[in-house]
Amino acid sequence: MPIWKASFIVPYSVAEIFSEALESAFLPEALAVSTSEAHPGEGPLVKTASDWNEVEAHGFWRVEALYEAAPDAQALAALIAPVEDETGVRAEEILIEPMPEVDWVTKSLEGLDPVRAGRFFIYGSHDGDKVPAGIVPLLVDAGQAFGTGHHETTTGCLEFISEVVRPGQRLNALDIGTGTGVLAIAIAKVARCNVLASDIDPVAVRVTRDNAKKNGVAPFVSAVTAKGFGHPALHARAPYDLIVANILARPLVSLAPAFRAHLRPGGTLILSGILRTQETMVTAALRMQGLYLRSRKPRGDWVTLRIQG
Repeated sequence: MPIWKASFIVPYSVAEIFSEALESAFLPEALAVSTSEAHPGEGPLVKTASDWNEVEAHGFWRVEALYEAAPDAQALAALIAPVEDETGVRAEEILIEPMPEVDWVTKSLEGLDPVRAGRFFIYGSHDGDKVPAGIVPLLVDAGQAFGTGHHETTTGCLEFISEVVRPGQRLNALDIGTGTGVLAIAIAKVARCNVLASDIDPVAVRVTRDNAKKNGVAPFVSAVTAKGFGHPALHARAPYDLIVANILARPLVSLAPAFRAHLRPGGTLILSGILRTQETMVTAALRMQGLYLRSRKPRGDWVTLRIQG
């Protein structure tokens, strides 16, 4: 099934307002939303939120949203209509089109350099000769799942794991939205404990099992296909001392009651996939469940949170 893209052009001054409307909507629910210059090098220069970018920014920007299925054009128009009324700006060139069916993850990550995150060193097979001594190596090749340590969200999670997990620690751990399994493998390598990993994508589950074997922790890492806590295995192993979830902000908010129900008192949550603009929304939902922010790691536009039960 192809991913679908909806896009339109608006002045830079209101692009963020339009993008927030798409990002916060549930019908249709976007996988991701981004903004970029529509016509680089054309039009008047504009001042961006970070003063002046190194690349000159011009007046009209394209707002793009990705969807699992083709969004209904009328529903999309109704969604942005209030923003058009509020700003007095009409979106131009509204397009809905399928994205090419390309393995973008593998294509974009091929040949990336190794990454150091806390005590961990994440590398591909082609960099096996670069692994330094005195660290915990994590072998993760680019493939059909998210999480090689190169994204700020994965790095933030690994740094927190490096801080909170002790060698040989008796730990009951869960990794939700495991992707390549890198976070589950990191926990297992340090603590030599059993870690349950889950992902909505069966391909990610297969990749996680393969990576656990490559990293010598297959006996410690179990992987199942599940959405959120929607698998009996996740309930059977509760309560957890540590839960890590590197997914997206809105799913994290919806899972807040489940985190509370499955985390042991005093346990730790490590959460990421959260834009800085979404941090307050996530922490507020967790506070309502008696789960409180202990520390945070901002990286670029993203933030990783350490939450205590």
